[in-house]
Amino acid sequence: MSTGETPFRWRSVAVVVFLPSIVFSTGSLALVPVIPALARDLGTDLGGAAFIAALLVVGNLAGDIPSGAIVARLGERTSMIAASVLSLVGVLLALIAGHPAMLAVGILLVGVATAAFGLARHAFMTSFVPLQYRARALSTLGGSHRLGAVAGPFAGAALLALTGNPESVLIFHAGCAVVAIVILLLFRDPEAGEPVARAGGREVHTEAVSLWATLAASRAVLVRIGIGSAILAGLRQVRSVVLPVWAASIGLDDTTTSVVIGLAGAVDFSLFFLGGWIMDRFGRLWVLLPCVFGLGAGFLALSLTHDLDARFGWFVGLALVIAVANGIGSGVLMTLGADLADPRNPAPFLGAWRFTNDTGGALLPLAVTAITAAASLSVAVGAVGVLGIVGGIVLRVFVPRYVSSRPGQARPGQAQD
Repeated sequence: MSTGETPFRWRSVAVVVFLPSIVFSTGSLALVPVIPALARDLGTDLGGAAFIAALLVVGNLAGDIPSGAIVARLGERTSMIAASVLSLVGVLLALIAGHPAMLAVGILLVGVATAAFGLARHAFMTSFVPLQYRARALSTLGGSHRLGAVAGPFAGAALLALTGNPESVLIFHAGCAVVAIVILLLFRDPEAGEPVARAGGREVHTEAVSLWATLAASRAVLVRIGIGSAILAGLRQVRSVVLPVWAASIGLDDTTTSVVIGLAGAVDFSLFFLGGWIMDRFGRLWVLLPCVFGLGAGFLALSLTHDLDARFGWFVGLALVIAVANGIGSGVLMTLGADLADPRNPAPFLGAWRFTNDTGGALLPLAVTAITAAASLSVAVGAVGVLGIVGGIVLRVFVPRYVSSRPGQARPGQAQD
């Protein structure tokens, strides 16, 4: 940061971004485990319940399409408020639903709102956090989501234990959305009065550009780096699907499985700031490569242990290895997207970036399901591991061509190559 720039203060983004992010994530992730129960209460079969639950992911992908243009036009804070309101509409539809179709629409809207909220906070951090703090700030943002991922299901479980009614979790989600709106309304818009220093003091424009136009303009970087980042996003989604299924397949009881996965989640969460510090201090690849290669190698090793006598011990050990690899990479894809985006108008590119990564996050778990049905779980997990290694190689080759190897410096305009 040059002399004379407004010094960056962590508290300037803590209340405006981190606190509403924790609250919103807690509410939205509390909802995930109870969606099948809500669907079953409306008379759907198991397949229908799974379909409605999957609409949350579909909504995320659908929300990525208009979000970049919306955030560019409305601004980050206003977009976060609008996303919270849309989430409220979705959850209210789910509350009054008398038919599975109405519940499905409500869940879809919650997914769209989650995507819009995520893009708005990502664009805000890209625009207002100085480059030398960017990775730590975005890793902390990733950590706030992880905190919501831990707190949300626990809060939902407590409510279910107290009420026995899954609709209580919908009300909790609505309460979290209202709290997020109140927080965002109470504190000044960073674009009015500049309480937060713009990154490098640069001017930020708000030209709305469609996702499809951005995908076309940024096709070079999205085909090259985007393939590797989509693989990494997919590996992260597979992790949350594969570990409990693997534990069940090797005969581990539910209590032990929960303890192991909970311990892995704690390890994952504890590393978010360390990863950001390493990226700001040494460069993005120092975290990106251990994350993607660690996940790939962890899955590949796990695929070889299913029938071993020590398979329980291997599962615990490799679950922790995977947790370390994932945890050290907290915020790494957001940081990479911020580095690649046009600093004058980041939202459109970030929308395309998130759409690319969310597509990988949606498709890879489906591929695991298909391979498991056609061959076996071990083959599916092994294939994921190999794909992770390929993704790491892609990122190692192409990231240095688009992102400066020196921390705190970016290469503006590369996203439009």
